[in-house]
Amino acid sequence: MLYYVVILLMFTANSSSAIRTYTKDDIIKLREEVREMFYHAYDSYLKFAYPYDELRPISCDGVDTYGSYSLTLIDALDTLAIMGNYSEFQRVVDILSTKKDFDANINVSVFETNIRIIGGLLSAHLMSHKAGAKLEPGWPCNGPLLRLAEDVAKRLIVAFNTKTGMPYGTVNLHSGVPKGETTVTCTAGVGTFIVEFGTLSRLTGDPLYEEVALNALYSLFNHKSQLGLFGNHIDTDSGKWTAQDAGIGSGVDSYFEYLVKGSILLQRPELMEMFYEAKKSIDKYLKKDDWYMWVSMTKGQITLPVFQSLEAYWPGVLSLIGETSSAMQTLHNYHQVWQQYGFTPEFYYIPQTEAGSNKESYPLRPELIESIMYLYRSTEDPFLLQAGEDILRSIQHSAKTPCGYATIKDVRDHKKEDRMESFFLSETTKYLYLLFDPDNFIHNQGESGTIIQTPNGECVIDAGGYIFNTEAHPVDPAALHCCHSLSNRELINFKDLEKDKDLFKGITVRKRRLESDVEEEKEKSEEILDEEVTITTESTTGYVKLEDNDNISRKITGGSEDFEENTTAGRNEEKMSFSKIIDQVLSKETKKFDPQEMLERFRRENKYPANITWENNFKLLSCKAQPFLQRLAILGEIFNK
Repeated sequence: MLYYVVILLMFTANSSSAIRTYTKDDIIKLREEVREMFYHAYDSYLKFAYPYDELRPISCDGVDTYGSYSLTLIDALDTLAIMGNYSEFQRVVDILSTKKDFDANINVSVFETNIRIIGGLLSAHLMSHKAGAKLEPGWPCNGPLLRLAEDVAKRLIVAFNTKTGMPYGTVNLHSGVPKGETTVTCTAGVGTFIVEFGTLSRLTGDPLYEEVALNALYSLFNHKSQLGLFGNHIDTDSGKWTAQDAGIGSGVDSYFEYLVKGSILLQRPELMEMFYEAKKSIDKYLKKDDWYMWVSMTKGQITLPVFQSLEAYWPGVLSLIGETSSAMQTLHNYHQVWQQYGFTPEFYYIPQTEAGSNKESYPLRPELIESIMYLYRSTEDPFLLQAGEDILRSIQHSAKTPCGYATIKDVRDHKKEDRMESFFLSETTKYLYLLFDPDNFIHNQGESGTIIQTPNGECVIDAGGYIFNTEAHPVDPAALHCCHSLSNRELINFKDLEKDKDLFKGITVRKRRLESDVEEEKEKSEEILDEEVTITTESTTGYVKLEDNDNISRKITGGSEDFEENTTAGRNEEKMSFSKIIDQVLSKETKKFDPQEMLERFRRENKYPANITWENNFKLLSCKAQPFLQRLAILGEIFNK
């Protein structure tokens, strides 16, 4: 027994002595080295690849990957602001501001477009004030980047129009869900919208985005197994799991991340409750000696004893809820893998302590350095600075090329692959930079803030507590309180609601259609009239397009006399019920997707009702990871003019 104690003490002493002491000058030098790394890749993208999505760092040219919308330029934009390059930030904003919309006949990943494009645009929009960029009146509730972000969201929202409210994985930016698109998508593809969509709703005042994202989260949560576990892929129409391996890595990861971050950002305790419920099962079935395995979601038995590079985000998430001790233990395991190969392979088989076959690559992923940055902010443990420098040294030594940084094709021999994903500039370099820049404004813990004037009155911004989306695009939570925070009764005039209720989009039509369904049951034998119904307006004798709902509602509900005058003048038509006329109009015209109708359907069906107790359990949002001063600062309660 004494022998083992001596060995343990020797190991501890050696480990302690091996940890380097970093002076402030040492940290600054590392920060500047990361800055140079960023600009070597960024300048090469502008020189060789723009306007393509990504740089090919060996060929020194560009390639479109996710949607042909200069992805790297948008992904890297807020990194420019964090590094203090406000002139280049403004130049890129000016370029993007000339873009009217994202209308294009291309199929894109709903998940990737949300986290990279919408997330990047929203973050840059909210950083515009800090960067000294030109602002439109009404900012942060208005601005060109915000409008572009909403335009993209409007093009993605059709993906959620499923039986379960969980989205398709692909949409066409011009025409919607492609014909024949599979209904199967991964768990992360369902649960990774609340940060971006919640931010969009709070800034624009349109509840559509936040409610749709919440509905998808509730739907997914209600499809967990009896063990409280979530599989990897699910059918968004039937709700059946098509891949039943449960883990915290690829295909699942950001779902858990967004439960925590969405809860903090939007002050929604129910999301934190959902995370803790999921974490109970994760700790019970997945966690083994500070590693996290893959198990059967229905039986709990281990199916895949691997560590995936994508799982390295987990210690960072644990730090956000104050579980730093557990997070550090798991991080040490992950760092050991890095030391073994100089990188983390996509798959690492834990029992064999070796990289997985055909899973040996390292595409410059940020997850490990992300967790290191979060934990250093929480603990200031110098080991984390050393771990961060290990990552910096590996990338500089083995991934650098004359025009960028390349994916490591095989961590065992460090051969390169001709690709540099946009997240290298959005995430990897950003987290490295923030690790070595403890005084960056992103780390503000509520010590300072900025008072601005908005259409809703005074508002505090830049007060810290930034929430990073899963593509490392930070959102200022304070800014979300600047727009549309007044109660609806103060924003909307309800005096004439009853008189003008027919003018409200969709209400009368929907009511009439419900009545029509009942009437059709009673009149199954009645002959259906095929004659086309013509509806005219005061300004034209042509047909009214179905999408002009306001005009249709006004004329259809304007009174029976007006309706007869407009539809029977000069013609001898058979009399038909009002509801049948509506049915024929709806069936004859090609009806466009209406996101508001989808939202109303979700509300009406209420398949996944919220837990009222969870919604009001705000004590869950209090932990040592979010200081009391910071929570006050977010609401602007500690600043004076």
